[in-house]
Amino acid sequence: MQPNVAAAKAALAHIEQDENPATIRAKSRDFFWYSPVLKEAMDHLEADFVVNPKSEAEVIEVLRVCYAHDVPVTTRGAGTGNYGQAMPMRGGCVMHLRHMAAVKEVHPGRVICEPGILLKDLDAYCKEHSGQEIRMFSSTWATATIGGFIAGGSGGVGSVHWGSLRDLGNIIRLRVVTMEAEPRVLEFRGEELARVSHAYGTNGIITELEMPLAPAYDWVEIFVAMKDFMAATRFTDALANQDGILLKLASVYEAPAPYDYFTRVKPHIEADDTLIGLMVAPHSMDGFLTFLGRHPDARMIYRSDANDWPRTPGPVFEYGWNHTTLRALKVDPSITYLQVRYGFPEHLALIEKMRDALSPEVLQHLEAIRMEGKIAFAGLSLVKFTTKERLDEIVRMHEEAGALIFNPHRYTLEEGGRQSADQRQLDFKREADPKGLLNPGKMVSWDTPDFDYSEMYRYPAMTPKPEAAE
Repeated sequence: MQPNVAAAKAALAHIEQDENPATIRAKSRDFFWYSPVLKEAMDHLEADFVVNPKSEAEVIEVLRVCYAHDVPVTTRGAGTGNYGQAMPMRGGCVMHLRHMAAVKEVHPGRVICEPGILLKDLDAYCKEHSGQEIRMFSSTWATATIGGFIAGGSGGVGSVHWGSLRDLGNIIRLRVVTMEAEPRVLEFRGEELARVSHAYGTNGIITELEMPLAPAYDWVEIFVAMKDFMAATRFTDALANQDGILLKLASVYEAPAPYDYFTRVKPHIEADDTLIGLMVAPHSMDGFLTFLGRHPDARMIYRSDANDWPRTPGPVFEYGWNHTTLRALKVDPSITYLQVRYGFPEHLALIEKMRDALSPEVLQHLEAIRMEGKIAFAGLSLVKFTTKERLDEIVRMHEEAGALIFNPHRYTLEEGGRQSADQRQLDFKREADPKGLLNPGKMVSWDTPDFDYSEMYRYPAMTPKPEAAE
């Protein structure tokens, strides 16, 4: 196929487009640069044009026109993803959904909205109009969209109680548009949700979501410091397993990361302090304080409802999940990260084994998360990057120990996860995107079914143009 970009752009001239080259470049990028590997591979990628539809009807028109002219379409929200999910591998059209940000309905236990609304705004709307809040959100809630979270995320703040986005009940319904000669509008529930959730927009465009809600609380945000890392990890594990204490966040940061990278916290801790970040429901504070009293080695240094710091640290959740990596990068640009699954019941032993083997080259950052009803940990480890070869060796060490890696230094669906095809997503792409124009290059099983995953997948069309390479 030979894309006719000029014809597609002209046919869509009545839909808002960005003409400024700097804006086009900005909207062609996400946070892929968290990874030095992806930064080297993807830094040159850029769309040919950006279109900003305001309705599902305009989304359908963009897909119909681009299909007719063989133009790739990469959909994006705020571009806060970290694995190049929203990078246009073959140029073409970036479809930015920022104008599709309406909340359509709020009911007891659920909300219906468009994909472009920011997580922060959706949360605020639900609290104001119904006294409810969204169950989970990314640490980038102030800038990330709900559509991007569903298409590219896996969990976040709230996962200590509600688990992962893929868990049954955490998405109710998705409305999706296909990319065909005449795009179809489909609605998915139940088993069908797996076709398009966490699929990077490779096989359909989400235009409406129905998400579950929970009662809203004025969460008490807390920092606890402890001198011993494994004692802090066991403390957090035991706390998250207290059935009567409601948490929305339970994070562990190995020393000296909090002292080195958390500038507003640094005056209140020492270099050898491991830090625990918590969000506790107000009605659970008595229970939490009782639990805390059983651990004399744990010091509560901050609580948001009784703050005596001269300068507040800001939201505690903005120290967790991938904000931890962002804070570290601002101080030390050589830092990158890994995503690790420390599954129950071996999670504590695995964490200790990997820490003993790799600290301080790899500093532990843990997020308590419910996995199939059991509390375990997601690791977003801070890695002092030296070479690709050493990074691959660190990945192998985790895998050989039994700690599953979701590799953030790979840009495809399969490589970032279990290194195998998701047959449901592949089958739906064949049905919904017969030309392979939706976010091309992100699904290995579509492009290269016999790929052996021994080396990083190299999508041919992402090779720099001669002028970009010079």
